[in-house]
Amino acid sequence: MERAQRIRQRSAIGGSALAVVAIAVGAYFLFGGGSSKPAASASTKPTASASASAVTLPPATPLATVPKGAPAVAPATHCTYTSNPPAARKVGTPPAKPDSSAKSQATIVTSQGTVVVDLLNSRAPCTVNSFVYLAQKGYFNNTPCPRLVSSGIYVLQCGDPTGTGSGGPGYKFANENTKGATYPAGTLAMANAGAGTNGSQFFIVYAGGGLSPSYTPFGVVVKGLDIVRKVAEAGNDNSNPAGGGKPHEKVTIESVKISSY
Repeated sequence: MERAQRIRQRSAIGGSALAVVAIAVGAYFLFGGGSSKPAASASTKPTASASASAVTLPPATPLATVPKGAPAVAPATHCTYTSNPPAARKVGTPPAKPDSSAKSQATIVTSQGTVVVDLLNSRAPCTVNSFVYLAQKGYFNNTPCPRLVSSGIYVLQCGDPTGTGSGGPGYKFANENTKGATYPAGTLAMANAGAGTNGSQFFIVYAGGGLSPSYTPFGVVVKGLDIVRKVAEAGNDNSNPAGGGKPHEKVTIESVKISSY
């Protein structure tokens, strides 16, 4: 009888996990900043043969576009970057004054190809200010993208020099541009472990999913989304307790170059 009770308990837990997996993955899909710990697993790991199989992706529609017109919220004129050690790479702290009138473009050169992103200076000025600063300091150079998620949400997560998904720049800052935010394919957004914990890690959305408006959208992919999708089609090793894992098709950011558009 005791054995039967244990079997029923395991069955109930398994059913609950399947019911909440999309919520858990969407609500807490970064353990970043150098000190946060992974959330408890909400799914069981598949067999090796299942994890190695190719993934059929949802279509990359609708595509994100660079918003036009004045932002609904006036852009910040001062940014606060709070100490949050340790730093995966010591590059200092961005300047407190952002340039919200600039039109910055990031060319992300990876081992799989080049992804070009128009950054949203006027809508997420402090986020763009940080990203541009880190790029110009070489912070992202030769860093692996440690996480690919291909269920519930569809993102490739990068920006951690340690390659563990827990590294950050030694500082953190507040969310921006999240009111009514949506995340269509081609969105570049900040990963975080809760409001106000943004650091260096970011993600590229390669298909629409169930993300809540809790992550700062700060760019739009204008070239190279097909490269991200090709990586996603190869699947991941399901090694991350909060969902997804290391991509089978390894991606390393070789450099990030900033220019104007």
